[in-house]
Amino acid sequence: MSCEGFPAFISAQLHYLLSHCPLSIKIEQAWSGGKYSGSLDRFTLLIPYCLDTIKWDVIYNAEFPHAAPDVIFGPEDEDFHPFQDRGAKSSLADWNNKDPTRLLALIQELRDQYMSYQRKRVGEVDDDRLKFEISTILSREGIEMHMSSGIEKPEEVKFAVPLVDANINKMVAGCPWRHQQKIYLQVIYPVSRKYVSTPSAPRLKLMSTSELKSLFSIDDVKLPQWLDGMCMAEYLPHLEETLERQILEAVTLIEVRRHFIESLAPLFGRPIETDMVFYRKSMFFVASGAFSFLVLFFLSTQFPKQQPALMLQSSLYFNAQGIPVKSPLLTDYPWSPRWEPSQMAERIFEFLVDESLNFKKYCSESQLQH
Repeated sequence: MSCEGFPAFISAQLHYLLSHCPLSIKIEQAWSGGKYSGSLDRFTLLIPYCLDTIKWDVIYNAEFPHAAPDVIFGPEDEDFHPFQDRGAKSSLADWNNKDPTRLLALIQELRDQYMSYQRKRVGEVDDDRLKFEISTILSREGIEMHMSSGIEKPEEVKFAVPLVDANINKMVAGCPWRHQQKIYLQVIYPVSRKYVSTPSAPRLKLMSTSELKSLFSIDDVKLPQWLDGMCMAEYLPHLEETLERQILEAVTLIEVRRHFIESLAPLFGRPIETDMVFYRKSMFFVASGAFSFLVLFFLSTQFPKQQPALMLQSSLYFNAQGIPVKSPLLTDYPWSPRWEPSQMAERIFEFLVDESLNFKKYCSESQLQH
């Protein structure tokens, strides 16, 4: 959602928040509280927290622009009172509506306090195993925790543990990511109020920022087994070692994909379009007599173990909606990950010499149907 429709002072603060916050905050909805002005002056923010999102309503008053906004927290956080004991220390105390940085400062301050509030709640849980787990990982930076409870759902504590200290953004040349790419282990413990000699393993799940999939898919990582009696402090080092090794491999595979795409040029000509950061896509223009078409290459992060998917797209034939005729994805052609890039390219070229005849026929038939 854009910042349009808000008074200038709110729009400036919102724009600064969305463009400078290290977290990927989003506006879910916006509305007007005024009877007459009609200006948007309140909105719901979706704020990342503990690998989930919390929703906070920010309430300005367009008719009293100098007044600081109110923030309304979720119904499950009715005991969260961030400014109860802070008085003049809060960022609301010297509010300045002309300063575009103030909303970001407020949200960051509130989120920090929310983190402390949740940590306090978790620390008060009467569960010896949880107390022990917390004591072993408190020295790790950036851990977030959340206590969830309700009438219809069991009490459980969720941890979001950041993994791998390396700056992944700096490892990728020409990195397009605005936010730092992170990998987390989500750990969920049910709250148990009685002693169990061999407690069950927590629920574990690897999670990452969505853009990281361009480089490395955490779905391909096999989590180490959680052994009986294990705690997080024992489990994490082995997992981090595995991840660090796989991230380094993923970065080196960028260069492998680049070499492969370059090896296509002697046969297909220079590509007309290529993903120049991750080398996951490339497009070539091919002419066979009067028949011309595009060849699109899609390379997975598992290349060369996984062969590229190819698609042919006509430059002359279009369907009834005016969209170029395309082939299905093609993967049934000779391939070995052990071949040199030049041999991979030659075998694909040989395959496409025959496949282009089938595609030409397919294009002609599709045109006749319209």
